[in-house]
Amino acid sequence: MKQKLRWKRILIKLSGETLGGKGQFGLDVEAAEYIGAQIKEVEQLGCEVAIVIGGGNFIRGEKLSRIGIDRATADYMGMLGTMINALALQSVLEKQGLYTRVMSAINATEIAEPFIRRRAVRHLEKMRVVIFAAGTGSPYFSTDTAAALRANEIGAEAILKATNVEGVYEADPKKNKDAKLISEISPLEMVQKGLKVMDLTAITLSMENKTPVVVFDVFKKGNLKRLVLGEKIGTEVKHI
Repeated sequence: MKQKLRWKRILIKLSGETLGGKGQFGLDVEAAEYIGAQIKEVEQLGCEVAIVIGGGNFIRGEKLSRIGIDRATADYMGMLGTMINALALQSVLEKQGLYTRVMSAINATEIAEPFIRRRAVRHLEKMRVVIFAAGTGSPYFSTDTAAALRANEIGAEAILKATNVEGVYEADPKKNKDAKLISEISPLEMVQKGLKVMDLTAITLSMENKTPVVVFDVFKKGNLKRLVLGEKIGTEVKHI
């Protein structure tokens, strides 16, 4: 019996740190394989999967700009970090039997297709996992913003922000053990409380298309599958 999906097409935002494993730096192949297995589970349910990947496990443009490197140059360096992660994830997914495409916002024709919206949608319709690399292709924009932008462009029904924490808390749970998990929040409440779910540009873009954003722990086995099947997990930013 075919299971009913809450969303037919999703965009997963993967931070570079998730591929860095416990150390959150460099590339942890075991972490990538684990995440790949979770993606395979939802693809086998018939869910169309797109991924925007970060590069923070290698380099962060914003941090480099604070130590003397020109901000635009630093951001382009960060985009190259996302390319490394995209190729690694592609390899892992293909070894698990999935069909994939890497699409880059900057020109890298030897290793990735250029991002063309209609082509990306066609890949998804053919049940290929599409990995978007190099953010928006422009400096000064985060990969969170790239996730919101690509979700709007491909008609994704939800943005699932994969992290290594259960969701969004009222306070930092590492500093305050009594901090409570927030199950649902509006964009306005998020801004008023100063909660860093996604940056303001990303939230504004998702609001325009009324795309829900769910923050969840990807390292809790089965979480991604349960989300797609409609279970309430993590924190959902709901747009009214």
